[in-house]
Amino acid sequence: MADQVTIVIDGKTISAAKGEMLLWAALDNDIYIPHLCGVRDDEEKPASCRLCFVEVEGRPMPVTACTLPVSEGLVVKTRSERVDALVAAGFELLMSNHRLDCKNCPANGDCALQRIAKARKLRLKPKNLPVLDRGLPVDDSATGIVFDPNKCVLCGRCVRACLRGGSGVLGFTRRGFERVVSTFGDLPLSESGCSGCGDCADACPVGALAKKA
Repeated sequence: MADQVTIVIDGKTISAAKGEMLLWAALDNDIYIPHLCGVRDDEEKPASCRLCFVEVEGRPMPVTACTLPVSEGLVVKTRSERVDALVAAGFELLMSNHRLDCKNCPANGDCALQRIAKARKLRLKPKNLPVLDRGLPVDDSATGIVFDPNKCVLCGRCVRACLRGGSGVLGFTRRGFERVVSTFGDLPLSESGCSGCGDCADACPVGALAKKA
């Protein structure tokens, strides 16, 4: 058994394995921290969604919980004025580039965005930013999988899942606002070498990739 350390999160004293990332230590103890890109067993910790900020006693600025290993005596707050502002701003930015169609989405009721909005009392529909729908084509060419890039939040979980257990055909392409998950040469999934294993759909937290009914 890994060495255990004692930490405090939101006034609650808990034990966790030394070196475990704070995000997972909190979730293991029913303390919810918003997150999209983190996967527990992945060596890569991109911290790209910028939603898992916490305040740590003794540190001047909030830090991402998915990249912070726990250590003895760590004292953390998951809510503060600064944390809430960062999470709200990051969430609204994501939602400004997310096609909102919950009623028809396969992830409806089991969507990470819906859970974050409910937990932090945030709007799914942006209030301060315009919605920028790029009208990208939906790819339903692959056996058993449909990909709607307009719903993608660029968390990268599908890319890592495809590399780990699939055919390794997914990756990031372009930069800035044009950045998307795609295949080499932007080929349809059916022409990319995709095996149709569905690992990418299982990894997607928002229904951008889904298994066909």
